[in-house]
Amino acid sequence: MADAAAAAGVSEASGFRWVRKAGGMANLAKYRDACPILLNGVADVTVLRSPESDAEPPPGAALSFTERCRIEALLTEGQIPAQIARLLGRHRSTITREIARGMTSGDSYRAIRGQCEYETRMARPKVRRLQANPALLAEVLSGLKKRYSPRQIAGRLRLDFPDDPEMWVSHETIYQAIYVQPRGELARLMKAALRTGRIKRKPQGRQAQQGRGKLKDMISISDRPKEADDRAIPGHWEGDLILGANNASAIGTLVERTTGFVLLLHLPGDHTAETVAAAMIAKMPELPEILWRSLTWDQGREMALHTKITEATGLPIYFCDPHSPWQRGSNENTNGLVRQYFPKGTDLSFHGPGILDNVAAELNGRPRERFGWKTPAEMLDKLLSDPNQSVAATA
Repeated sequence: MADAAAAAGVSEASGFRWVRKAGGMANLAKYRDACPILLNGVADVTVLRSPESDAEPPPGAALSFTERCRIEALLTEGQIPAQIARLLGRHRSTITREIARGMTSGDSYRAIRGQCEYETRMARPKVRRLQANPALLAEVLSGLKKRYSPRQIAGRLRLDFPDDPEMWVSHETIYQAIYVQPRGELARLMKAALRTGRIKRKPQGRQAQQGRGKLKDMISISDRPKEADDRAIPGHWEGDLILGANNASAIGTLVERTTGFVLLLHLPGDHTAETVAAAMIAKMPELPEILWRSLTWDQGREMALHTKITEATGLPIYFCDPHSPWQRGSNENTNGLVRQYFPKGTDLSFHGPGILDNVAAELNGRPRERFGWKTPAEMLDKLLSDPNQSVAATA
């Protein structure tokens, strides 16, 4: 190639490009060694009967040279892209794009041409996936505006576009846009959607105060029904408060363990036991009675009137052991999500019931990995629309 390029008065790289554009086969021996079904630069049709040809490709893997040879052979037999896609276990658009890239000047597909095009693309600087696909970028930005994490966005895209890999993106690609391309609206929205980054929560100042005495008539979490432990039966809730500046204001957080559904309690003025009890009693009728089987809380003074709540609603309340936030793991995680909207050191009483309901709706609209990227709202709707689950919950 070097001698031929010199004779033509061009660089060796230009010579390779000319050969590839014309459908030529530079370094044919390399590809023949990689793919035994290649005979004199043309794919052998007998590959269709090769046992190795039936192997399923790994999900998301690039086309191999062997697969390109199969495409060439199948096209020679008159197969159309849709049929080839089924035989190779690939998406139809993947095959269509490959055929277009591997076409020679003679309007025929050659596996070597396709392989050369692939290697050239891999060697040149890449256009970022989000920049190259405006529709995908719009979906990512939409998710970020809803405060989805990159992992939630990636999971939900596969759920919403199951047959269109062009609309898939890994969460790592989204994270890379933050650190490799820290500019523009995309970077700003991504940074806002990232989790706090802290490995574990700091101890809350009120936890030391909670250990000063037990609540009257308190029922321990050890007496809670075992059905609440594995999340199989819906209707078991966890609750807590997040505190504002100087512990003067608060918002109540409730999360249902099976569906992850969140409710937020507006506590105007203070977070005394009277205020919390009134907010709980007022909030519970928003959901069907079958979804209120138990509530687990820590031993904070705000629950001093827990018996009043139980008498008014029939909801049994159980209390965690002192300094044991892991006994309310779902709620601890939820508090971290709520803090994205209501940072520490702010006056939480400023946010009225409407604002809290909107925030809860956003949280309930976030896809969750443990639900196959469905949302808590979708899980709750499914639960309420399934008579069998409703019966199981009341059994």
